Amino acid sequence: MGTAILEGLLDATANDSSPRISRFLVSTKSASSASSIKAKFQSDEHRVSVAHDQNQQIMKEADIVILGFKPHMAEAILGQAGVREALAGKFVISVLGGKTTQVLGEYISQGSESSTKPYVVRAMPNMAARIRKSMTIIEKNPELPSELQDILVWIFETIGGVKMLEADLFDVGSMLVGSSMAILSVGLDGILDGSVMEGIKRSDALEMAAQSMLGMAELFRQGEDPSHFRESVASPRGSTIHGIVTAEMAGVRGTYAQAMLNGVKKLKS
Repeated sequence: MGTAILEGLLDATANDSSPRISRFLVSTKSASSASSIKAKFQSDEHRVSVAHDQNQQIMKEADIVILGFKPHMAEAILGQAGVREALAGKFVISVLGGKTTQVLGEYISQGSESSTKPYVVRAMPNMAARIRKSMTIIEKNPELPSELQDILVWIFETIGGVKMLEADLFDVGSMLVGSSMAILSVGLDGILDGSVMEGIKRSDALEMAAQSMLGMAELFRQGEDPSHFRESVASPRGSTIHGIVTAEMAGVRGTYAQAMLNGVKKLKS
């Protein structure tokens, strides 16, 4: 996810003569990952500095720190010697699923009281960040200074849309914007399989399905209700209603709902 965000931010600020963020520092776990990222962003090497296993130094140099590693690595990374001092007073943005700001704060403090704590907030974009079409949710934080709130929203608006959510809705929101596309892609694969069985090449089927999904998404964005949409397409005795009923009889709706519930449960565990 961190790479996708970086791609979006680089693209968004590429032609800005005085961007709000002009330099990007990246720390990776391994040398191979650092080499891969350097190669990927070679054309932006004047703006992107990449190092491996330099978390503390990167955090110390940065004004804004985005945590984009795997959630299970959080305690080990944030509990490293020197991290608490490096993050003191800094603005820390977490895109780690299932880790609350309280938990992250405890990892950073390691039980020590500090008069200068970092501002820690949670956000969850999705993989469409790399093409600036993400939907990002941000956890509301009334204690966040207005200037930091402003730059937080700006960062994620450069890569797509933004929605503010209360803390108790953040996990389900994370599943909705971060995981639902992957879940829906399972259904899409089934539609593609059926199309191939009836003679359409998979690449052609994907092209047509993707464009159809873009159109449907825009209709929903403009206020079209999903149930009304189905009714408007499904004519009596037609092929569409036969397909819809087949999906309903297979429990597709309930399966998707349960997938969301199971995902949220995992995030909270």
